[in-house]
Amino acid sequence: VLQLIYLFSSLLPFKQNLAHRAERGAMAHMTSILESAVKLNNGRQMPLLGLGTWQNKQPGSVQDAIETAITAGYRHFDTAYLYRNEAEIGEAIKAQIQQGKVKREDLFIVTKLWLTFYSPEDVLVGFNKSLEALQLDYVDLYLMHSPMALQRQGDEIFPKKDEELLFSDTDYVDTWKAMESLVSSGRVKSIGVSNFNISQLQRLLSVAKIPPAVNQVELHPYLVQSDLVKFCKANKITLTAFSPFGCPGRPKEFHRGATDPEKLLEDPVINDIAKKHQRTPAQILLRFHVQQDIAVIPKSASPKRILENTKVFDFFLDEDDMKALKSLDKGWRCCIIEEMKSHPFFPFKDSYVSWRACEGISEVENK
Repeated sequence: VLQLIYLFSSLLPFKQNLAHRAERGAMAHMTSILESAVKLNNGRQMPLLGLGTWQNKQPGSVQDAIETAITAGYRHFDTAYLYRNEAEIGEAIKAQIQQGKVKREDLFIVTKLWLTFYSPEDVLVGFNKSLEALQLDYVDLYLMHSPMALQRQGDEIFPKKDEELLFSDTDYVDTWKAMESLVSSGRVKSIGVSNFNISQLQRLLSVAKIPPAVNQVELHPYLVQSDLVKFCKANKITLTAFSPFGCPGRPKEFHRGATDPEKLLEDPVINDIAKKHQRTPAQILLRFHVQQDIAVIPKSASPKRILENTKVFDFFLDEDDMKALKSLDKGWRCCIIEEMKSHPFFPFKDSYVSWRACEGISEVENK
């Protein structure tokens, strides 16, 4: 009898742990894409899962993706002046609203100020171009695409002279002050940044009347950025992860040989965790972010994958899973503009593949 009592008492902590995990798992099952959001520092809600649209420029492709995504429950859509698809996204959203499939107030639309509009007098010009293309009265979140400015030369995206990019000495702090005025106009609900490092965020926070609500950066298990994540959480800046799958479709000529990791989606650790939960590697990578209250914006034009990517709110990664994923950190970036390394506000100091390189990829299903 004493032995049985001892046996049951020794199993109690194990049973309590299982119950705790089961409870957390049940909570995960109770949420859905429509219910899963993170509160920004201004009190507004941003859906944790969004549809990225980078590289999606083919006629009809964007409209089909938006329609499929709205049907699947997406309400968060991410674009940018750089992507050259705002007009088609605007048409797609307008059609969905007119058909009664969604209300404007239920959508969360994000776009970004391009680097050539960073002079304070040009911020409104750049914003108006995006708002007009999107055919909206307001955007929910407007981001500075980078801390680095380029000179404005007509409609050139990457203005050059003698094959060299034309940098601007405009300070991102001055750009931010002009961004703040957009909020007071009522045509922007929240403002934020993208590709900012900790020191740049600290400097911005020290002068900002309106603190950035979001910092959109590259994040995945090969680029965990723990210090940046901790800093942003401590300062109530919500993170959005782009390229959560490590830009798998980048061309072979831009791989760095032995120094370049294999494709993230093929990593054996990620695949083992996927088998454990009977999920796809992509779903594991998305769950890795949303479980940390980090918004994530995978890009896909495939109806199957758009729907598949929503199935990340009905399971839970345990502590061992999260540790295993974070242990993959290599400090490796897949996206950057190589030509901007000499810019005074260049935010990174490691090596990676160029954004310009990734621009050449045709139809990449998951970014």
